[in-house]
Amino acid sequence: MRIWMHEARLLLRSRLATFALVLLAALTTASVVTGMAEVARQRAAIARIAPAQAEDIGAIADWVDKTKDAGSAAYYSFHATWDAPSPLAFAALGMRDVAPYILRVRALGLEAQIYDGDTFNPELALPGRFDFAFVLVFLSPVFVIALFHDLVSGEREAGRARMLVGLLFAAVGVPFAIAALISGAGAGALAIVAILGIATAYLLFWVVLAGLVSRLKLTSVANAATLAASWLILVLVLPTLANVVIDRVVPVHQGASIALAQREQVNRAWDIPREETMQRFYARHPEWADSPPLPAAFHYKWYLAFHQIGDESVADRVRAYRAGLERRSHVATMLGWLLPSVGVQAVLTRLARTDLTAQLAYQDRVRDYHRRLRNFYYSYLFRDRPFGKADFARVPRYE
Repeated sequence: MRIWMHEARLLLRSRLATFALVLLAALTTASVVTGMAEVARQRAAIARIAPAQAEDIGAIADWVDKTKDAGSAAYYSFHATWDAPSPLAFAALGMRDVAPYILRVRALGLEAQIYDGDTFNPELALPGRFDFAFVLVFLSPVFVIALFHDLVSGEREAGRARMLVGLLFAAVGVPFAIAALISGAGAGALAIVAILGIATAYLLFWVVLAGLVSRLKLTSVANAATLAASWLILVLVLPTLANVVIDRVVPVHQGASIALAQREQVNRAWDIPREETMQRFYARHPEWADSPPLPAAFHYKWYLAFHQIGDESVADRVRAYRAGLERRSHVATMLGWLLPSVGVQAVLTRLARTDLTAQLAYQDRVRDYHRRLRNFYYSYLFRDRPFGKADFARVPRYE
């Protein structure tokens, strides 16, 4: 132990080493604090949903109770859904920074509601929000270069290279580990260990690269320039070019085009006979076919029926869009075996449950909930049952 303490004191006499390690620790700490603040903001927004929802539904219930019209309840009621952040989301915010984590839906056409904002898919490790993943992937290699481009040979001769690597890991790993425990991620200790292991492997990759460059017997300035160029290519240039290539090789239409197509189908229903719409709906949903005929006046069951037909008309597009996003994500994951920055970013977002898979899983939960909402309101609309204030308490709840 005394030898290690002695080596640490000798190492930290270098102003460059001390400054770099302190700065890296400070940046890592700032990144996890920033990530935790963002996650806290998202959780607070989710917590505000319930009282706001109760207030909105209360006002609608008072009005609907006068007419007992289930269609008005279905049309005017917004129902909140949310995707709560995982305990490790602070480390890699991923798609939570660009995709909605709260979505208020009605029992009308769902696809337009989901894709109005579209889904941005950052498949590769491109610069994003300042979080732990950003510091690890983009900034930590710069510190490795600064510390090892010139010191590596001298520190090896003094037997202190491993000490320097250990301190680098501590500057990155200790703030993360503390933040993970504070965030309640202790129950998922395996994920914490995995992230620390990934951070270690990523730092070692750059240390080894610095060692290989030092063997070229170049000057200190040339070593630094070579490593800086390597960082620029491996972390920024190649991932960006790969992103462009993947976009072209795996073309995916924007989700907004799905919303537009769904709306066009919905608008078309106003121009065709109502009976034609209902026949088409009953053919696909025979469980409601024994509903009484449409009255001469407007009826919400026709309105909701052509909204569902609008959703079904774009079902193939939705499947193709989702398959395209998954193919892009798969290709990017495979690319991670060649580009460490891409691979590390992909694994971090997977462990933090902030990647494309997590976003699509949230959409699946929204679709399942929306299906329950539709069936609930249909049981009133297609059976001509009155819908009063007490019935609002029976509306399915999102969980």
